Amino acid sequence: MADSPWGPARVALTAFFAVDGFLFAAWVVRIPDVRSQVDASHSSLGLALLCLSIGAVLTMPMIGRLCLRYGSRPVTVGSLALLSLAVLLPAHAHSVAALGGVLLLFGAGYGGANVAMNSAAVDLVAQLRRPVMPSFHAGYSFGGLVGTGVSGLLAGPLSTAWALALSAVLGMAVTVGAGIVLLRSPAAAPVGPDRADRADRADRSTGPADAGGPDAGSARIRTRLLVLLLGLTALCTAYGEGAIADWATLHLTDDVRASSVVAATGYGAYAFAMAGGRVGGTWLSIRLGQDRLMLLGGLTAAAGMLIAALAPAVPVAICGFVLVGLGLANLFPLAIARAGAAGGPQGVAFASSLGYGGMLIGPVVIGFLADAAGLPLALTTVALAATVAALLPLTVGRRTTDDR
Repeated sequence: MADSPWGPARVALTAFFAVDGFLFAAWVVRIPDVRSQVDASHSSLGLALLCLSIGAVLTMPMIGRLCLRYGSRPVTVGSLALLSLAVLLPAHAHSVAALGGVLLLFGAGYGGANVAMNSAAVDLVAQLRRPVMPSFHAGYSFGGLVGTGVSGLLAGPLSTAWALALSAVLGMAVTVGAGIVLLRSPAAAPVGPDRADRADRADRSTGPADAGGPDAGSARIRTRLLVLLLGLTALCTAYGEGAIADWATLHLTDDVRASSVVAATGYGAYAFAMAGGRVGGTWLSIRLGQDRLMLLGGLTAAAGMLIAALAPAVPVAICGFVLVGLGLANLFPLAIARAGAAGGPQGVAFASSLGYGGMLIGPVVIGFLADAAGLPLALTTVALAATVAALLPLTVGRRTTDDR
C-alpha cells in the first residue's frame, strides 16, 4: 500500500531540497564579498567559479554508483553534510587558487546532493504512485528565495565568515534532523533499469535461456536512449535557467531601461513564478499528463522569452519573464524524474550532468551572441531551447509506447 501523500519521508526529503537551495543562495549572495577578499579579477573569478562546476560534474557519476551500492537516502544525508561544511570555506580563502580549491569541494557536495536527492525522490515517487517530483524542486526554489532574502538582509550586519557559518549551522541542523527521519522511514523500493529489465523479461519469458538474450540487450539500449533524450531535455531547460539568472537583470536595465530596483523585482517575479509553477506541478501532471505538461510548459516559456527579449516596455518584459518561469518550472524536475525511472540513480546522474552542463554553457553562449548581435537577440536562443525541450518529451513518450 502506498504511503500517505505527505508522510515523514516526503517531508524530510523536501527539507533536504530546501536547505540545498538555501545553502547555494547563501553562497551566491556573498560572491562579491569573496571576490574582494581574494582580490580577483573578473577572469580569475570566472576560473574559480568554474571549479565549482567541475567539482559537481566530476562527482555526479560517482554518486550515482554510490546510490546503487549503499542506497540513495544515506548518500543524500552524507552529501548534504559535506555541502553544509563546505559552505564555510570560501570565507576563509585568501587567494584565487585557494578559492578554486574550496569551490571544488563545495561543487562536489552540491553535485552529490542533487544526484542523491533526486534519486531518493524518484524512488519515493514510485512508492507514492503520484507524480510529486515538482514539489521537491519547489522546495529547492523556495529555499533559494529564502536564502537570498535572509543573506541579503544579513549582508550589512554580519561578515561573510559569520553569515556563511550560520548558514552551515542551519544546514547541519536540517541534515541531522531530516536525516534521522528519512533514514528511519520505510525504505522505498529502488527504481532502476535492472528492475525494469527483470519485469520486462518476466512478461515475455519463455524460460531461463531468455535471461541474457537479445531482448535484454535491446532493452538496455532503449533505456540509454530514453535517458539521453531526457538528459537533453534537462540541458535545454537548464540552458534557459542559467541564461536568465545571469542576463535577465542586465537586459532589463540596459535594453528595456528599467531601474536597478525594478530589474531586481523582475527577476524576483520570474523566480516566484517558477516556484509557484512547481507547487502546482503535481496537480497539473495528474490533470494534463506529463507529456502534455512538458509540451505546454516549453511552449509557454518560449513565448514568454520572445516577449521578454523583444518587448520595448518594462511591464510587458516582466510579464514575459513570469511566463518563462511558469513554463520552465516543471520541465527539469519531470525530465530528471523520468530519467531516474528509466535508468535508476545512474540515469539521474547522467541527466543531471547534462542539465548542469546546459546551465554552464547558457550564460557563456548568451555572452558571445550578445557581443555579436545584441543581448535581446541572444536571449531569443532561450526560446529556441525551450521549444526543443517541449518537443523532446513527445519523442520519449512515443518511444516508451513503442517499447510496450
